[in-house]
Amino acid sequence: MAIKITTPFTKDDAEKLKSGDIVEITGTIYTARDAAHKRMLEEYEKTGKFPFDIENSIIYYVGPSPAKPGTVIGSAGPTTSYRMDAYAPKLIELGQTGMIGKGARGKEVIDAMKKHKAVYFAATGGAAALISSHIKKCEVIAYDDLGAEAIHKLYVEDFPVVVVNDTEGNNLYESEKAKYRTL
Repeated sequence: MAIKITTPFTKDDAEKLKSGDIVEITGTIYTARDAAHKRMLEEYEKTGKFPFDIENSIIYYVGPSPAKPGTVIGSAGPTTSYRMDAYAPKLIELGQTGMIGKGARGKEVIDAMKKHKAVYFAATGGAAALISSHIKKCEVIAYDDLGAEAIHKLYVEDFPVVVVNDTEGNNLYESEKAKYRTL
């Protein structure tokens, strides 16, 4: 059975989740890929501000395709997360508590999650249509010149993810491999 969480996603919320937990997210999340992450941190260095409140936020690593007539969003499957590894530790330090993507994270990101109480969720790659059905509202809020890589504010309902890395540094990708090595 899935654990239901709502945003904002606090450090206390993050600490309750464990690697392997199946989660459904309801509330506001934001999209950003590498170009937006780079620009957000450059802007923060100059102004001390982000385009949205980073504290207790969840960022989904996705560049959604344009919406077809009558739909909220196009295809919205996760992108490979390691491309954000250069930026994620600073965002986590500044209050971000959740990230959604696919693939493994680097040591610096995992260390930041442990130190600052954040988690990394995986969304299922190849299931963009299913994922998109959980996105109920979508609006570009920053960097519209980046096209699909602009920052979008999404309202999601029961958005399906799995906890890969928890606040204790547990890693689903490693723990599950270990189980199969013993078989």
